[in-house]
Amino acid sequence: MKCFAVFVIALACLSSGCSWVKVSEQGSSVAVANLANVRDCKKLSTVTVRVKDNFVGSMKRDPNKVAQELTNLARNEAAAEGGNTIVPVSQVADGRQSFDVYNCY
Repeated sequence: MKCFAVFVIALACLSSGCSWVKVSEQGSSVAVANLANVRDCKKLSTVTVRVKDNFVGSMKRDPNKVAQELTNLARNEAAAEGGNTIVPVSQVADGRQSFDVYNCY
């Protein structure tokens, strides 16, 4: 049991410095904006993305890493749908967040 606890702590320390979700080549061209920036854009859809927000049991991941991974996933999804801009429309909750996808000309 003691070895397992050491393993979990080591895993947490090692993985806290890296992001599991990377932005795809297509997703890298998708901007993250706010509602004021998309007034003249066409809304295409709303996507809800999810990542793990804990390691084991109640051991939570860094909230900033979780938020970044959610944004990365949303950018990738937007690119797949033909969008070039996303706007977060909810807060991060339980490793989930929703984004509106826009096509801005």
